[in-house]
Amino acid sequence: MNSLYKTVVLKFSGEALQDDGASLIISKEKLGGIIKVISEIYLSGVNVGVVVGAGNIFRGRIAQENGLSSESGDYMGMTGTIINMIAISDLLTKNNIPNKLLSALALDDVATKYSKEAANVAINEHKVCLFAAGVGKPNFTTDTCAASRAIDINADAILMGKFGVKGIYDSDPRKNKDAKFLENLTYDEVLSRDLKVMDRTAIQLLQKHNIITKVFSMDDLSNFIRVIQGENIGSTIKEK
Repeated sequence: MNSLYKTVVLKFSGEALQDDGASLIISKEKLGGIIKVISEIYLSGVNVGVVVGAGNIFRGRIAQENGLSSESGDYMGMTGTIINMIAISDLLTKNNIPNKLLSALALDDVATKYSKEAANVAINEHKVCLFAAGVGKPNFTTDTCAASRAIDINADAILMGKFGVKGIYDSDPRKNKDAKFLENLTYDEVLSRDLKVMDRTAIQLLQKHNIITKVFSMDDLSNFIRVIQGENIGSTIKEK
């Protein structure tokens, strides 16, 4: 596989793992699909970092509905990402894909405490870096985690899959049938138009460090491979 990028961060939502039919937090088939994508990209020689959400396990509104503080809800979400990453790490290992599970929350028996140095050692050893527990602090999303980890490992791009849409639109296409698809954008345009691609902190970080963001449909997981190979699908955000 010829790759457009040397180092990437793959951003998956927690829902990408969820077995909706059986009401399980992790679907064997969906997890297997993600493992296949990560493995294919890794075996092509690309350095890979992975960030996954926890929407299959815990959502912020659950904290609110149960009278929990938003801070407790955030920590519960961070812990959910660790659960997801343990599953991904285990199957990567069983598929002979070297990987390093790095957690922003201390969890010595399960993962190495995240540091920029530990991440770069793993990348230099050509291991898949699994970035769990967000940035380890409340009030930050996994978008910010993906952006900050991309900066730390000098990634060329973040590849962000979305369900039900082919990329970025000027309004929510699920609510507005006339929403216009936007193929190419600058970070300034995303900020000035307040497009809900990711949180503003993440956008500003990526803009400052000139990291490309590709947003595309995850309904077909092979799109990750197609983007890596340089196929022009989805939306692209970059500086100028």
